[in-house]
Amino acid sequence: MHWQTTRFLLDLSRPLVMGIVNATPDSFSDGGLHGSSSAAIAHCERLVREGADLLDIGGESTRPGAQAPGDDGELQRVLPVLQAAISMGVPVSVDTSSPVVMGAALALGVDIVNDVRALRRPGALACVAAHPRAGVCLMHLRGEPDTMQGCTDYGDVVAEVRDFLRERAGAVEAAGVARARIAIDPGIGFAKRPEHNLALLARQAELCGLGWPVLVGWSRKGTLGLLTGRPVDQRLVASVTAALLAAQRGASILRVHDVAATVDALKVWRAVASITVADAD
Repeated sequence: MHWQTTRFLLDLSRPLVMGIVNATPDSFSDGGLHGSSSAAIAHCERLVREGADLLDIGGESTRPGAQAPGDDGELQRVLPVLQAAISMGVPVSVDTSSPVVMGAALALGVDIVNDVRALRRPGALACVAAHPRAGVCLMHLRGEPDTMQGCTDYGDVVAEVRDFLRERAGAVEAAGVARARIAIDPGIGFAKRPEHNLALLARQAELCGLGWPVLVGWSRKGTLGLLTGRPVDQRLVASVTAALLAAQRGASILRVHDVAATVDALKVWRAVASITVADAD
């Protein structure tokens, strides 16, 4: 399986690590740490040195209660970082739902649009469809970030997320976006209770079976905090464990804060997985 992006055809024969760069003052886990352009650019450089296969740069926090920056504010946050990141030799993703930001980022040469709202805002789908090659990731989300915690009534969460992603990806294909450009994301933590998130991981094969690459983001999420009793800045082991479990269950892209630790874990897993029974004997 491959993922077509603006500048790169990504080989998904092994899980890729997408490093998170929050150019925001109020993200749930590292708000303010990379709020200035210079700090965010330095963080991009660090993640690439640590082995990130992709960079995901966002200027709008989607934590509950976060204040939307507006198009102008989001552009001011992300455009200088995107422009610098494009020269770092890895695919660059813009994490946005704004068609205005999407258009500006794609004009710079950004490779991927990563949209938590799955191109449902007016103009978003048309913006991506007009581009000949850019990749896109479509995430499952009910409601909006400030209302999503009240939208967690599911019968079978895996089936409902699967059906949403199938329908949404199909609609994006119908608008002219080639299948090879699309990835899907179950939206861990977005309008989901802990038991829903765990079910999505346990039954992730049902999402992978849809045929599009699956991107997952377990890094530092609240469910891991509930399971371990640890605050957001002490969830490294839990985050890497969840990422590894997702990789074992077929995820193609792992969106993480802690790139170096995730890369190391994947190296060990792949080394063991490459040994056949005959080799072991």
